[in-house]
Amino acid sequence: MRITELRQLRYFVAVAEELNFSRAAAWLLIAGPSLSQQIKALERDLEVVLFDRDRRSVALTPAGTALLPHVHALLERADDLRHRAGRLSSAQPVRVGYVHWLPRVFSARTSAVATVHVDAWVAPSHTQATRVADGSLDLAVSWAPQEDLERLGLEARLLGTDLLYAVSAGAATGPVRAEDTVVLLDEDVISWASWNVYAQELVRATGAPAERISDNGITGPAYFDHVRRLGRPVLNCPKGQNAALPADLVQRPVVSLEVHWPWFVVRRADEQRAAVLAVVDALGDEADAADEHGLTGLDAWLPGGGPRSA
Repeated sequence: MRITELRQLRYFVAVAEELNFSRAAAWLLIAGPSLSQQIKALERDLEVVLFDRDRRSVALTPAGTALLPHVHALLERADDLRHRAGRLSSAQPVRVGYVHWLPRVFSARTSAVATVHVDAWVAPSHTQATRVADGSLDLAVSWAPQEDLERLGLEARLLGTDLLYAVSAGAATGPVRAEDTVVLLDEDVISWASWNVYAQELVRATGAPAERISDNGITGPAYFDHVRRLGRPVLNCPKGQNAALPADLVQRPVVSLEVHWPWFVVRRADEQRAAVLAVVDALGDEADAADEHGLTGLDAWLPGGGPRSA
């Protein structure tokens, strides 16, 4: 005899209590024929007949009557085991990775629902998303395109955005249209995979010119050199969002479309642990309440057509 599934035992109890397959199926939210098949499979496994049934009535057999209290006890022990396992799971720290951005409310809000360990390895968005998928992390504050999330079996909830700006050389300090900025693309697809996907979508949406580089100059001193070399406003990257500018360069707002980089909390789509889901809810609810999204108008642009939430 193979090990009987707990699900079949629960079906047995439901039919025993209702003494009616149709009512039991409705209560269990399954089809009547499926319930009947499961009970027959259980009877085969146990090598006993549990119910006497005909078209008009259902009754427990002597064997079914004798086994029913033992099944109740077994299911109670199974429920107790699941609750104990859930408490042990909740006691484990929730491992969170990030790129360089964490919500302002992160520590205070999440400490009330779970023990959180913020991973020390700060890696690119696509790397952190992959670590969530392979189980190295439970959550990540990052961004990945929707097709990557689906391929990796992940879901995401919007937490906030960075409003990007342009940097230019010279005396001009006024706004610059999104289509008049230069958008950098780096040939290092390992380090800049997420940025390149984002930048290419922005170029298609706005018609802004793309400039291909090969020196990791999406941010840092090499980025400033590209601004000087190109002589045009160059869109900044969220990694350099708060970097101090050299004296010969100026920051300029981007208009016609406000260009936003989104930050999501990313989790596995099949995640069931209460502590992990509680952290997701705490972060998302607090971000909604505090208007962390930073979206100021209908002209805000996000990749993928706008906010996503899991």
